Amino acid sequence: MRHRGRPNRLMLRIVLMVGVWLTLAGLVPQAAFGLDSVTFGTDWRAQAEHGGFYQALALGFYEQAGLAVSIREGGPLINHSQLLAAGRLDFGLASNSFTALNFVREGIPMVAVAALFQKDPAILMAHAGQGNDSFAALKGKPIMIGAETRAGSWQFLKSRFGYTDDQIRPYTFNLAPFLVDPQAIQQGYLGSEPFLAAGQGVKPVVLLLADAGYGSYGALIMTSERLIAHRPDIVQRFVSASIKGWESYLHGDPAPGNALIKQANPEMTEALLTYAIDTMRANGVVESRDAVANGIGTMNESRWQSFFAIMAGQGLYPQEMAWQRAFTLQFTGREQGRPAGR
Repeated sequence: MRHRGRPNRLMLRIVLMVGVWLTLAGLVPQAAFGLDSVTFGTDWRAQAEHGGFYQALALGFYEQAGLAVSIREGGPLINHSQLLAAGRLDFGLASNSFTALNFVREGIPMVAVAALFQKDPAILMAHAGQGNDSFAALKGKPIMIGAETRAGSWQFLKSRFGYTDDQIRPYTFNLAPFLVDPQAIQQGYLGSEPFLAAGQGVKPVVLLLADAGYGSYGALIMTSERLIAHRPDIVQRFVSASIKGWESYLHGDPAPGNALIKQANPEMTEALLTYAIDTMRANGVVESRDAVANGIGTMNESRWQSFFAIMAGQGLYPQEMAWQRAFTLQFTGREQGRPAGR
């Protein structure tokens, strides 16, 4: 028996050594060694607005939660909402509340389980000194927006300020038309376009829709009803570790997360990352409103109801639609044992 046992022990050591080597080489899913594999798709190229997720990955928060997380970048030719609905992703990042409500409208069983941004970073941007320093002042004036904005936050601007579709001009995600025309007005992202414009010598007027009553959440974690029903522990662990990552990214040293962001997206500079982080902090993008009392990621049912009512009033959704199916509150808030936001 002893003679037969030696080859078994030797074989076990060889298998373990090979397994470790393959894991380090990235050839074997870490789930094979006790971690649950999770794929997470973001809504755009890696940037500071994804920083908490990359921070959680860099500092091992996901691994500590028993998860092997793979973050997949979004981009102009990538539709992670479709991949999530098709089961190719376990979690997806939605830019705004429309995504969750659109899933309900289309009968797709996907649910928002956390909202990392209490304020959607969507902005309108204009030149200083042109009388375009308020949302009310922009009524009737040409504004460059993209198709997604037209079907989204533009509906709020129509409802709140009386904007009309004949104001719309095409936006190609190129700053050049804005920079050369002092009368130009365009959409943007709080932590990006103002910085890029300033770098070209134009310090713009920045109008944050959230500060004008736009009730959309931002950076929502979406997942399937099926995963919630069958593996709620994975959902909870992913949400909790992500929140921990955001707390660290905003109040600790963001360098580990930034290193992964720059690795994934070499176009990101240290200056832009620093600007975006400072802007998120200064404007309470992550830590304001309900997050102050109930913690990062929290959502509020009455806010969802109000947002839906405005958008249904604009004809985007049937009045009788079951908007409550767009989200669940079971994975966020202090009752899950997380500290309140700052």
